[in-house]
Amino acid sequence: MAFLRNLLATITGLIIFSVIGVLLLAGVIAATSGKETPQVKENTILYFPMSGAMEEKAIKDPLIEALGNTPKIHSLLDIIAAIKNAKDDDRIKGIYIKPMYLASGYAALQEVRDALIDFKESGKFVYAYGEYISESDYYVASVADSLFVNPTGAIEFNGLGVNVTFYKGMFDKLDIRPEIFRVGEFKSYVEPYIRKDLSEENKLQYTELLTGIYGQYLKNVASTVNKTQSELEEISDKMKVSLPQDAVDYGLIHKTGYEDELKVVMKKKLGIAEKKKLKLMKMKEYSRAINAEKKYSKNRVAVIVAEGDIVMGGREGIVGETYAEEIRKARENDRVKAIVLRINSGGGSMTASDMIWRELMLTKGKKPIIASMSTAAASGGYYIAMPADTIIAQPNTITGSIGIFGMWFNIGEFLENKIGITHDVVKTGEHSDIYTVTRPLRDSERAIIQRGVEEGYETFTQKAADARGMTPEQLRKYAGGRVWSGEQALEKGLIDQLGSFNDAIDLAVSAAGIEDDYTVSFYPKEKSFLEEFIEKMSSEVSELIFGKEMDPLVKQIQNLKQLQGLQARMPGEIKIH
Repeated sequence: MAFLRNLLATITGLIIFSVIGVLLLAGVIAATSGKETPQVKENTILYFPMSGAMEEKAIKDPLIEALGNTPKIHSLLDIIAAIKNAKDDDRIKGIYIKPMYLASGYAALQEVRDALIDFKESGKFVYAYGEYISESDYYVASVADSLFVNPTGAIEFNGLGVNVTFYKGMFDKLDIRPEIFRVGEFKSYVEPYIRKDLSEENKLQYTELLTGIYGQYLKNVASTVNKTQSELEEISDKMKVSLPQDAVDYGLIHKTGYEDELKVVMKKKLGIAEKKKLKLMKMKEYSRAINAEKKYSKNRVAVIVAEGDIVMGGREGIVGETYAEEIRKARENDRVKAIVLRINSGGGSMTASDMIWRELMLTKGKKPIIASMSTAAASGGYYIAMPADTIIAQPNTITGSIGIFGMWFNIGEFLENKIGITHDVVKTGEHSDIYTVTRPLRDSERAIIQRGVEEGYETFTQKAADARGMTPEQLRKYAGGRVWSGEQALEKGLIDQLGSFNDAIDLAVSAAGIEDDYTVSFYPKEKSFLEEFIEKMSSEVSELIFGKEMDPLVKQIQNLKQLQGLQARMPGEIKIH
């Protein structure tokens, strides 16, 4: 009876889930169908609500648009294209940004910041208002001609930090034994699984990385708030700003005030009566409008957006075979005159990285290839950039991490001691079961695997040395798995120049000789609505089962499944806050 009861409950649950899914699907289709292209009116102000998260090229998500109660995902490349277009669009009079904890890396924020500064050269204004402004929010908002902060709000200006989570204690309690193979003293992705704190090498690279990135931060902010870098350093180090009025007193913001007061300022700027409404247009809507107005050309720049983990299979991330195919198609398409590889990745599978590398090498010399690095292009992310004719990064891009490792877990003791499951084996050779997860490796087996890791490292460093015009010995001084900022990478010859995505496009069209007649097309193409709907529902189910707080941890454990074969990954997920 219990079995039948459980079976009936499961079937009922599936039916309910399916019905809800169909109803949601119908609602989304109804909500998103027949949407007209937005029209840009005269005296329009672009509105950028800086909340949610930012991706390189965010896909359209009708479910989010229909429900309207989920975190917003902004498309970085669409935003900077919109700002660039608005600079010369007479209908656009200014930009209004409202920062509130936008989740994004500093190199991506640099792109937005640079675009806004360029926009201001047209003589148009940039105004900003916020209630709670994080350090990263302020990096963008500090370019504003006028920045208001709510009198009861807050602004953060106290430096950057990296918090690393360690799992060794948990594995010890569960009798799970990691098996680790690596080359390079800085290849520290595996540290959270074998240590309870940072190694001295890892502390060194994090310290130098943060110091470099924050130095850039302070230098750039100083240039827009009429302060010296040393003055900002003292304000930050001593945390002299803890209240909005402090920020006014130290010259970081223009005024404490309310949003309606800033809107009055904007109306006066435009010569609009105070009782009239401002014509605000969201950046996303403006992107749709200018895309509809865009003239197409037979000359195409293929922007291949590589964001996420580099993996051998699946639906998410940079799938080796999928991206190799995209590059192949771009090479064989006569309309594609140049390729820009836009990278935001900390790496992943070495084999998948090598598949992408190979297709780029086959394309090299036939069409210009420019690599544009975003927040991170490290390890496998650097590997796929190596064939490019020119590598461009932001000063605060996280790059390098030239090194590899192998890792999996021996769960034999966990199964026996905690659950009571045991294993036995029959085999034809001494090492037939070398890759088992239910017993420790023998020394002879460790030697076999370590040899493979060292061979992989030799391959990586040789290809990197060839790409950068160095000897392997010269290259290895900057390898060993160590990460560098873009500024440091330029000094060491790992990249060619500092610059933005727009700089990469300009270089690509110049190399192809199509400066006055080209269209930018993004690849891979967006997934179908149904694919996105199914993936979204799958994510919602995960949160339903594990809860929102546990879901990130579950995803972290699930990501361990991707660690098959040699891995070219930067040292963990570096979240700078």
